Parts: sequence; C-alpha cells; structure tokens
Amino acid sequence: MGIKIELELDDNDLAYFQRIIEEKKLGQRDLEIRDVVEATRELIRAARQASTPRYIMSMLEQLGPLVDMVTDEDWSLPADDVARVLHALAYFSDPEDLIPDDVPGIGYLDDAVMVELACRNLRPELEAYLDFCKFRDQESSRRGSAGIEVGHVSRLDWLETRRKELQATMRKNRSLFSRRQA
Repeated sequence: MGIKIELELDDNDLAYFQRIIEEKKLGQRDLEIRDVVEATRELIRAARQASTPRYIMSMLEQLGPLVDMVTDEDWSLPADDVARVLHALAYFSDPEDLIPDDVPGIGYLDDAVMVELACRNLRPELEAYLDFCKFRDQESSRRGSAGIEVGHVSRLDWLETRRKELQATMRKNRSLFSRRQA
C-alpha cells in the first residue's frame, strides 16, 4: 500500500524558489535553444535511467511539452516567448542545482519543485501550445494523415490561423495571469 506525500509551499517558500529561478536567468542571458533543449532532455533521460520515484518522474515529464514548444516548427513561437521558456528551463540545464541529481531517491526532488514553478509561470504558454497540438492532431486526422489541401485551405493555412489565434490568447492570458500573481 502506497502513501501520499504532499508538499505545501507557503509564499516565503515560493519566493525562495522564484529567486533561484531569477538567479539562473541572470546568469544565463544568452541561452542557446539547442543547449537548453538538449540539457533538459538529458535530465529527463537520466532521471528515467536512475529509477527516479514515480511521483518525481511524473513532474519531470512535464518538461517535455515546454521543450517541444520551443522546437516545434509548426508552433513557431515568437523570439521573446521562446526566451521566456528558455529562461524557465535554464535551471534544468545547469548541473549545479540545489540537490545533486545523483542522490538516490531525492536527487530530482528540487527539479520537481522547479518544474511545478516553471509550469505555473508558463501556464498561458503551455495551455495554448497543448491546445494547438490537440487541434493539429484532430485536423490532421480529419483532413488525412498528410494534412493535404482540402478545398482551397492548405495545412499551412489552417495551422497558421489557429497558431495566431492561440498565441494571441496566450499573451492575453499571460497578462491576466501576471496581474493575479501580483
């Protein structure tokens, strides 16, 4: 029989972890997409190979969509939004984190907390991207696996239209989300 473990972070705890994220941003101003993406993917691979506890691994798996949104050519995220995501992922690309990853059982616990904060801070971006992926999959199925032209609307047309709609909503939601956080 398993047990349920919950972590409750108060405002001071959240501020502490947020400061760490901000310090990583300041220390890595010119982030290379390729480097951050590869380091984040490597963290996920290493955690899988280390038999990381399932509750921590489920948190780390949430990094996948964040990485995907900056590499997905169909999503074509504007540069300033890519920078926001990369700065959130900077913590995971730095081998120097709060708890060394090779500590059995808890080495990735700090990473799990940081994933939660990153996903929280990037909620509008993440929701818009996941909506886009769902739309793309549904439309590709509906229009055929190649997403070929139907009538006078090409795959590029319907993806671009939906991408623009969702990215506009993302920016609006981010503004609303930021005001609520303040």
